[in-house]
Formats: sequence, structure tokens, C-alpha cells
Amino acid sequence: MGSIPAWLLRHTVHIEPFEGDGPYGPEYGEQTTVACFVDDRLQKILNAEGAEIVARGVLYMPLDTVSPVGSRVTVNGRAALVLAALRRDGGGLPTPDHLEVALQ
Repeated sequence: MGSIPAWLLRHTVHIEPFEGDGPYGPEYGEQTTVACFVDDRLQKILNAEGAEIVARGVLYMPLDTVSPVGSRVTVNGRAALVLAALRRDGGGLPTPDHLEVALQ
């Protein structure tokens, strides 16, 4: 299978990848538009410190998408921050490899 099937990527989002903190706050890279599948739902996840938080949506995107934790994403006209970005790579197995992104 390889990558997530293109016919599943029915939505588009705008991503400004987080590049680090600057003297005036977070700094972001150039905005890109990415095809994805949007799953609007509430889901409990663990953050990097191990605390339980609630994600307000999950995106499924091609595996090569750049969207690290802290990135700004505009989905359905709503701005959100990336809480978690998980690479789902089957390592050559016939799985739909993709990037799963949880949003604030």
C-alpha cells in the first residue's frame, strides 16, 4: 500500500511549521497548503510531559508533511496549534503510511 490513499485526502489545511522561539514569541515557517483527512472529534492524548490533554481534532496527512508540535494550522476556517505529530510508518509493510496530527 505505501502511503495514505489520495482519495481519502478530501480536505485542505494551511500549515505554518513551528521553527522555534524568537525574541518576540514563536516563529513560524512559510505557510503551505496540504491535502488531508480531517476528523473533528475530542480525544484525550498525552503531551510531551506526560500530562493528559484534550485534542479538538485529528488530521491525517501524507507522511512527508512538515508539521512539528507547536505549528499553526488553519482547518475549516479555525486556527489551531499542533499538540502532537505522530509518524505512522509501516516500514515497508502494506500499511497506509501517514502523519497523524492532534490539534488544540
